[in-house]
Amino acid sequence: MPVLYVHTSSVDSTQRVAAALEPLLGPGDVLLLSGDLGAGKTAFVQGLAKAMGVSDRVTSPTFTLAHTYQGRLRLHHLDVYRFTHASEAVDLGLPELLDDDAVVAVEWGELILSELSQDFLRIRIHLGLPEDPADVRRLEIELVGSSWQARHDAVARALGPCEEVA
Repeated sequence: MPVLYVHTSSVDSTQRVAAALEPLLGPGDVLLLSGDLGAGKTAFVQGLAKAMGVSDRVTSPTFTLAHTYQGRLRLHHLDVYRFTHASEAVDLGLPELLDDDAVVAVEWGELILSELSQDFLRIRIHLGLPEDPADVRRLEIELVGSSWQARHDAVARALGPCEEVA
């Protein structure tokens, strides 16, 4: 599966990566975000939501599990960090959210892979090396499934203006 890499040096630049991808998103698209605590998953979703025209304050749904925002498209922002089994996604109403013609962004999404179709954009956010400034991140963007693989060139072009695309 194709993978693109982007390095960012601030919360703002991480948000700009999300904003660059926003025009490529359509109803039913799923983004899985993973990374250590504090890596920038929620910051990424904030940048995405802002680019989608969401005017509400976007916060981590760690305790509520899901937030929904309205912008150009509806955005469901989920955090499944506290899940112990993928089947808990059904209790959350994941099947209905996925059928809602919305964009679905799932923090800690690797925990529910078995409940998803095999067509999604996986974004792994890695903290920089110890000698790097605190805000350096490496985003690994994997295009999974035929829908995303068909958009590979468009994703690469969208990320072109972002910091250090490889």
